[in-house]
Amino acid sequence: MTLSPARVPGTGVRRLTATLYGYAFLEDFVLLYPVYALLFADTGLSLWQISSLFALWSVTGVLLEVPSGAWADAFSRRLLLWLGPLLTAVGFALWVLVPSYWAFAAGFVLWGAGGALGSGALEALVYEELDRLGAADRYARVMGRSHAARLLATVAAVGLAGPVFALGGYAAVGAASVLAALLTAATATRFPEHRTPAAEGDDGWAATLRSGLAAARGDRSLRGALLLVPAVGAVWGALDEYTPLLVRETGVPDELVPYLIMLIWAGATAGSLLAGRAAGLGGHGLAGVLAGAALALAVGAGLGTPAGLGLVAVAFGGFQLATVLADTRLQHRIQDGERATLTSVAGLGTELATIAVYGGYAALGGSAAHGTVFALFAVPYLVTALLLTRAGAATARP
Repeated sequence: MTLSPARVPGTGVRRLTATLYGYAFLEDFVLLYPVYALLFADTGLSLWQISSLFALWSVTGVLLEVPSGAWADAFSRRLLLWLGPLLTAVGFALWVLVPSYWAFAAGFVLWGAGGALGSGALEALVYEELDRLGAADRYARVMGRSHAARLLATVAAVGLAGPVFALGGYAAVGAASVLAALLTAATATRFPEHRTPAAEGDDGWAATLRSGLAAARGDRSLRGALLLVPAVGAVWGALDEYTPLLVRETGVPDELVPYLIMLIWAGATAGSLLAGRAAGLGGHGLAGVLAGAALALAVGAGLGTPAGLGLVAVAFGGFQLATVLADTRLQHRIQDGERATLTSVAGLGTELATIAVYGGYAALGGSAAHGTVFALFAVPYLVTALLLTRAGAATARP
């Protein structure tokens, strides 16, 4: 039976979103996540060597973030989306086949490169395909659900890593991680991609990069949307790495720590799923979300009790919701030919701000409790909320 024209867009949206959710889940379904630090230590690496590996991972992402976005605008976004997981698969294979410092370093470079190739390209492809189907207004809901799929994948990976490790050790969790990366690449080949001639970047990726940066300099609204993405996403994204320490500080037994971390992840997942309903929030609404989440973080972390972690979960849900909404605001302001480039510029800002938060946490954590440090990092969100409110008032002023 031939589909009527009215039903074709709905079919296209379903294909796109099903592919996106599968891709997002598989990309974060990495059983090596909870054990790779143990693998490094068991191989004989010192704490300094392990820290240098994390730094190498971050630096790789920083260096490739913006160029990869320009490549995605100049060439094929779908190509980068399946090539990235293949690089990650090779990196994971190196870790378990020839465990050594240099193999781990090469693996982190490949993993960082793979992540950078998809950053910017994924958001640009999804937004433009939805726009082509007349469904750009669904972007916040779709991306919120994809973030929820990633969080669920992480929880599932943490839950399965223990039994799989018990059965086959590092080789088993490594093989499962390689398989997940290969399935991610295979899923990416199913993404639809319809590029207009103007989006092909005839002058090359360098010209695309220059054009995107020039657009940001010349458009105040676009520049503000670019800055909002790291302002919203960097702090809580970095704090997430320290949540086990925050949970342990409440005095619960170590065996309960994973369950309370899952509570915090559940809050972030709920925030992702609410993105569609909150897509219509303006600047004042987004400022309210940030301010409420900041207060919940400060109070919940400051209590220093297991009950306070419920407020931390609420805060993370608000921050996750705000992260999706900030990305949506940015996508609505970008011209199609420069979409992946400018999304990657925002991603670069997030990476750099996250590194700064790591440094700030290390400095503050040396003399203060983890709950106190978490509470202090609520302040940047209150500042961002204030700036959003002032910007909205200035826009509304005659």
